[in-house]
Amino acid sequence: MKVSSKGEYALRALILLGNHPGKVIGIQEIAEKTMVSIHYLEQLLLQLKKLGYVASKRGAKGGYILQMNAEAINIGEVIRQLEGPLSPMGCASITKYEPCALEEGCQLKPLWTLVRDTIAYVLERTTLEDLLQNRVTKLEGDDLVVIKRDA
Repeated sequence: MKVSSKGEYALRALILLGNHPGKVIGIQEIAEKTMVSIHYLEQLLLQLKKLGYVASKRGAKGGYILQMNAEAINIGEVIRQLEGPLSPMGCASITKYEPCALEEGCQLKPLWTLVRDTIAYVLERTTLEDLLQNRVTKLEGDDLVVIKRDA
């Protein structure tokens, strides 16, 4: 699984809008602050609008606003909707399985399945709010600590 510029830039836009809840931000400002061309950003924001993550407002003071609460925006879902499956190989994909002639007895498939499961584990447990609050962390020793939320 490789996150393309599409996924990266869409997340940048969501983060920017999430950092300004309730505020309509013009596409020019979004483009400048996310370092994404207006043309590409228009395409991404249209997709995010169709998916229900953002809303748009027309006119002189128009732009985009976060439509959903940041806590409700699951990063794994956003990436899947924009990029497709999280699996690094088709034979390990749950949603877009692609058979392989070497699959029976393959000693690599368990590795690809573990990679898929680990990626999904991290992304599915991360919300936009987690990103906004800098709660995403790293490995601590041998323990995978994904999100540090106060209890």
